[in-house]
Amino acid sequence: MAATFRRRLQRGVASTAVAAAALAALTASQAPGAAKHPTARAERTPVPPAHTPIDGGSPYYTDLPPLNSPVPPNGSGHSGGPESGVHGPSQAGIPATVLAAYKEAEARLRVSQPGCHLPWQLLAGIGEVESGHARGGAVDAKGTTLRPILGPVLDGNGFALIPDTDGGRYDGDPVHDRAVGPMQFIPSTWAGWGADGNGDGIKDPNNVYDATLAAGRYLCGNGRDLSDQTDLDRAVLGYNDSTAYLRTVLSWYAFYRKGTFEVPDGKGPLPVRRGGGTPATGDGTGKPGHGGDAKGTHPGTPGGPAGQQKPNTPSLPGGSPGNGGPSGPSHDGGAPAPTPHPKPTPDDPKPTPTPTPTPKPPPAKPAPLTALEPVGDQGGKDLTATAGTDFTTPVRVRATDAHGKPVAGAAIRFSLTGTTGTSFPGGATEATVKTGKDGLATAPTLHAGETPGAFTVRATAVGRTVPPVDAKGTVTAKPAPKADALARTSDRPLTVAAGGPYADDAVQLKATYRGKAAPGVAVTATMVTDDPKKPVENDRGPYFKDPKATGAAKDKPVRTLTGLTTDADGLLTLPKIYTDGHPGTFRLRLTTADGATLTVTLTVTAPAAR
Repeated sequence: MAATFRRRLQRGVASTAVAAAALAALTASQAPGAAKHPTARAERTPVPPAHTPIDGGSPYYTDLPPLNSPVPPNGSGHSGGPESGVHGPSQAGIPATVLAAYKEAEARLRVSQPGCHLPWQLLAGIGEVESGHARGGAVDAKGTTLRPILGPVLDGNGFALIPDTDGGRYDGDPVHDRAVGPMQFIPSTWAGWGADGNGDGIKDPNNVYDATLAAGRYLCGNGRDLSDQTDLDRAVLGYNDSTAYLRTVLSWYAFYRKGTFEVPDGKGPLPVRRGGGTPATGDGTGKPGHGGDAKGTHPGTPGGPAGQQKPNTPSLPGGSPGNGGPSGPSHDGGAPAPTPHPKPTPDDPKPTPTPTPTPKPPPAKPAPLTALEPVGDQGGKDLTATAGTDFTTPVRVRATDAHGKPVAGAAIRFSLTGTTGTSFPGGATEATVKTGKDGLATAPTLHAGETPGAFTVRATAVGRTVPPVDAKGTVTAKPAPKADALARTSDRPLTVAAGGPYADDAVQLKATYRGKAAPGVAVTATMVTDDPKKPVENDRGPYFKDPKATGAAKDKPVRTLTGLTTDADGLLTLPKIYTDGHPGTFRLRLTTADGATLTVTLTVTAPAAR
């Protein structure tokens, strides 16, 4: 049996050569526009050799899901050490923060790349085999791993040879690269696909939110539709170019689709068997790989030799067997010696033959796309939206063949140019969508940036040389804030002796519009004469000082101030008011551009006799 397994594994590895060639452009050369990401180094960096998978061919966890129902155990959850989680066969429990990251990545890509159809359970399957869900959820509140998760040194000794591309920034190795983080990106691939999934402004492969969003973007790359089995297989093989790896990931994917439950961070079950590569110290703890040993054994696991246990092997979607099944490697990276079975007795039930799945015919190839044409208003009219709002008119194009008939399933890339800051959901400037049966592809909702101006949405056919379609758009400035009323926040009299100043916060007012606070309203303050018919700027009495003046000019009286603005609550506290030697009753007039006016009385008494 062991010899048979080795022959099957050799055939499986050989069969991936074609898939590896198809993935080389995506995994080795990174992605078009990778230099746009701030994590990419400015100088020329080495490029991984062709056929290099995302994790560099590192070992991965080969544990397979059990066949028992994916529901939480009785009681309060799993038991285990406070740092290591629960050792033993992995179950359907996923650490809370890691599970949230998987689902968040799916939600964001459902908006930015709806044609990809990425299920979060696929991310969970990859996260399980690459890092055991970040070592059982050993992450902090922001989703960053408590300790680095590093693959083996990619020095060509059993793995890919990848000279350093990040100066040791992510992997701590200035000589060679290593796969990094819960989703195991090599640094050069992270430079092209890295993402900020938790919104902290940093793209960190050690953060589970960032890493899962980046993994999702990679899986959806090149216009892939993951509801198509061929696209799904190619995407997964980009991580580790092995049919055994593909079967293992798809086994977990199928298992998680049946149901999962949430467990506390740091308490997730840890897989214990590793295979698929040469063992190497990976996490700085002195343990081989990512926590398993070279043979994939773990002391204390019930079952056969060295405590091994071969779990049941679930079927994959479409009837494909998982690892350890009829066409896959054994669960623990090797096959035990065959065990003789007792001879059957007349009372023994007859074995039920395993049905052979009927192969599905390959899908019919769509007619070649020969043209793109605009659909809707954007064909002859500009798109317009106010800064900071969403555009209501969608950008759509139709793909047609040489006979003018719609082409379904064509990948259309929408890209944005301009300086307005306009973007697709999640801040993306590119989105790939597949056409439907009617040949239509609709770009994700556009969000207008904060800078007024023009921009362009360009639609191009992925993999086809046809003229692009451009849709012009305009971002208009936000309207100036309005106020229809001004009022003091206090009714206390404003009185001071000549030559002295009023209190620092003597005059505070509130601007409102239709009864609600009006933030950002510009207010002009002027000391005016006591003439109700034609008040003009006064030349005596209370005054301000110019806050921008220097030297002797700082004490020069200023009786008109502009550029005053209400705060987020519609409030404005005027600068300190001073008086000269003239006693009397004076007027302070406050106005807005919309015509709201407030007059404040200022009383100046004669100085006290000495």
